[in-house]
Amino acid sequence: MTMSSTPAVTSPWRHLPNLICVLRILLVAPIVVLLLHEAWLATLLLIGIAGFSDGLDGFLAKRFGWQSRLGSLLDPAADKLLLVALFVTLTWLGLVPLWLTALVVLRDVIISGGSLAYNALVEPLTAQPSRVSKLNTVLQLAFVLAVITLKAFGWPSALVVEVLGAGVFVTLMVSGFDYVITWTRRTRAVRQGA
Repeated sequence: MTMSSTPAVTSPWRHLPNLICVLRILLVAPIVVLLLHEAWLATLLLIGIAGFSDGLDGFLAKRFGWQSRLGSLLDPAADKLLLVALFVTLTWLGLVPLWLTALVVLRDVIISGGSLAYNALVEPLTAQPSRVSKLNTVLQLAFVLAVITLKAFGWPSALVVEVLGAGVFVTLMVSGFDYVITWTRRTRAVRQGA
């Protein structure tokens, strides 16, 4: 008796994490509009939905093996787009200092530009965010949420918002320099080994 091998059937659901990620990107525009109208509670609700979707697409991708190259690019892009949009809009409303938002955007531009250059000129990029970069992302989110909840509910205190802002600034600078140094060393190592 012979056994025929049939190719494994790929699940039609394998694109679900990417679809959820795209929907999260689409939430950015209504979040900005709500912020501009100072609809604080509705803004917090949509940010909560975006956060839930971020956890959900990551869980589905890992649990069912639905990870993809597209997903690995979309997910951090969605996170960055949301955070930058929040910072820029809150700055427009006079709630976040322009210099802090400028540094947030500048760091992301430097990291994105460096990643593209490394990928194009050195080798395919397989980067993972550093711990300080992950901490910076958490602090950025905590900071903007604190700014919005202060307007919505009168808490946390302005002091807490300032401390979170200082944490964003410090981890922003450290992670930015860390990326530049790490990828400069890696580029030298690859070129010396070539």
